[in-house]
Amino acid sequence: MSFWHSMVWHTEGIRVVAPVKWRRFDGLVGVFWEAESQAGAKGYYLADDPRIMVFFSDVSSRIRMSNRDGELAQHSRPMTRAVYVPAGVPMWTTSKSTHRFSHLNLHLHRDRLMRFLSPSVGASAALSALRQPVEIQDLGAIETLAGLLVDEIAAPSKHVVYAESLVGSIVTGLLDIPEDDGRNGNGRLTQAQMNRLTARVEAEGDCRLTIAEMAATVGLSESWFANVFKQTTGRTPLQWQLGKRVDRAKQLLLESELSVADIAVQLGFSDQAHLTKTFRQIAGDTPAAWRRIRQLR
Repeated sequence: MSFWHSMVWHTEGIRVVAPVKWRRFDGLVGVFWEAESQAGAKGYYLADDPRIMVFFSDVSSRIRMSNRDGELAQHSRPMTRAVYVPAGVPMWTTSKSTHRFSHLNLHLHRDRLMRFLSPSVGASAALSALRQPVEIQDLGAIETLAGLLVDEIAAPSKHVVYAESLVGSIVTGLLDIPEDDGRNGNGRLTQAQMNRLTARVEAEGDCRLTIAEMAATVGLSESWFANVFKQTTGRTPLQWQLGKRVDRAKQLLLESELSVADIAVQLGFSDQAHLTKTFRQIAGDTPAAWRRIRQLR
């Protein structure tokens, strides 16, 4: 996946003291910073993608952070040694004293994280983890993993899969991943997600939504939605939706006096012949014959 992170940031009183080291991976960007912060230095950061920060020294007594503008004075908290920031969550920081620090920034495409986590923990658990911020002070093995990754960013010596596996270990060691209930282990939609999707489709007069609209309804990216939907239903989203439109056609055939041509128009088929062909493929009969048989019962 060709990916470069999108981030807005502004700093005052912070300067870089060594060349920035960075490396681009599949859906990931790793950046290693060494900097000096003056007393009273400020920073603002907002990224379109999830990101992880790992500090290589304890900065909790020197840097304070907040996710609410103007709240640093009264409601800020110490910066921990590792922080996971979900996509679209802003961060403000301020420094209490002059100090030097170094940290690893990992910018992560959400689809890449979903592809990594979902086969093991399920799409629902993965999505929940990506939405939950994390701040930890005791790094444990994460510090070792981050150090190894910085070495590979600064001077690559092994196959890229090694560095990407280090990123994966940092992600799973840091994120708050909920226990899977066993239903989504192979990347399937939950029943609640299917219920939301069904209600949304049926609320449309013609039972027609784009794949992007369907994905947004259940809180997934378009590409990942298409994948897990077929694993869940055995059909593509468009095949499933077409079945819903035929179900709606059956309802109108039974409960209204609309002609087949009028029903075709109402449900967004190109013409009566299009509806008839689709209806026969799914229901095994033409709309007119299907209506006639059920009216005789």
